[in-house]
Amino acid sequence: MAQDLSEKELLRMEVEQLKREVTTPRAPISRTGKEIKEYVEAQAERDPLLRGVPEDRNPFKEKGGCLLS
Repeated sequence: MAQDLSEKELLRMEVEQLKREVTTPRAPISRTGKEIKEYVEAQAERDPLLRGVPEDRNPFKEKGGCLLS
């Protein structure tokens, strides 16, 4: 898509994007990092990657075995 646009159109798109970015509210990482850490710690008890999935609710559990004779 970008290959089909002229240089003027590409520059116009870049300026529009920069205008959007300049109006985006910013927050210091010292605050947002702390908020993210608190959120992750609060959700850790329900996180299946940390706690695992119970066997009865595991959609990837093998349903049956394979016998070779």
